[in-house]
Amino acid sequence: MIFNTTNNTCLSKEEKHLSTILQKAIGTMLQKPTKPLIFHFKKPQNISLHMFLVFHPLDLIFLNQENKIIEIKENFKPFTLYTSQKKAITLIECPHNTIKKTRTQKGDKLYIGETSKKKR
Repeated sequence: MIFNTTNNTCLSKEEKHLSTILQKAIGTMLQKPTKPLIFHFKKPQNISLHMFLVFHPLDLIFLNQENKIIEIKENFKPFTLYTSQKKAITLIECPHNTIKKTRTQKGDKLYIGETSKKKR
């Protein structure tokens, strides 16, 4: 579960946690995103992403160690590149319009279910 504790909205009841290099490399390539993917990193970093072989736009949420949103990228279009402006430890790739539907914004704090803590 991904829950925005700042505005009391649920972003997702089900998500997939990615922690291995292979999982992160594949991400949403060649599939339609139906639930958020959560990318966990060992330390904060600027995260570079590509949308090659991804055919649907995504929303991106970048979190710090306290699960506070430090950066948002809406409508990340297919076949484009993006590098986060801030150093994040967690990235959430959401289906397009998730950010708008849930009124999620920079500075909000997210709760990510217990399974994420086991994968870090």
